[in-house]
Amino acid sequence: MTTRVTLISAASSRALREARFDDDCPADAAGLRLARAAAGTLTARGEVWVSPSARCRDTAGALGLDAVEVAALAGLDVGRWRGATLDEVGAREPDAVVRWLADPESAPHGGESVRDLCDRVAGRLDAAAPLSGRVIAVVEPEVVRAAVVRALGVPETAFWRIDVPPLTATELSGRADRWNVRVGRPLTGVDGDRDGSGTEAG
Repeated sequence: MTTRVTLISAASSRALREARFDDDCPADAAGLRLARAAAGTLTARGEVWVSPSARCRDTAGALGLDAVEVAALAGLDVGRWRGATLDEVGAREPDAVVRWLADPESAPHGGESVRDLCDRVAGRLDAAAPLSGRVIAVVEPEVVRAAVVRALGVPETAFWRIDVPPLTATELSGRADRWNVRVGRPLTGVDGDRDGSGTEAG
């Protein structure tokens, strides 16, 4: 049985624009306009999940999705760095930032490590694997990165090298321990419409 999981990265926010560690600020007006414009491209044919953050909840609502909050899909907990920019943290704790970016097991901010996040997200993917049909999840970009890292079985050091723009879809198809990945498609046409006919091709 093949399971299809579509991860939608949340709309833009002030924190994203300012390169600030998210402090649960909402999606911005421009991001929500784009999400509303893309609302018709998604059809919920199975479970619909959302990260428990304001930005993700706003995005799911703008996309017209009736989603269930899933704690395991929360963004990375950055502890005391929450709300600060990377430059601000780098000025205060330069060694800690270098260690954090280089070592997936490091959590100098007092939150969770990249490895912890990857393990948490992988657990949710394993839970999705037995589900029939499709799963849609509106999540923070770091959750998409963690899912790709675990789905492909690449080293966790690759986490920071995966670019996840707002309002793009990353599609995982397969089953636990064997996923195929399609990364970063814009939401237009994401709902399985490969050949423009409304049916999947290939």
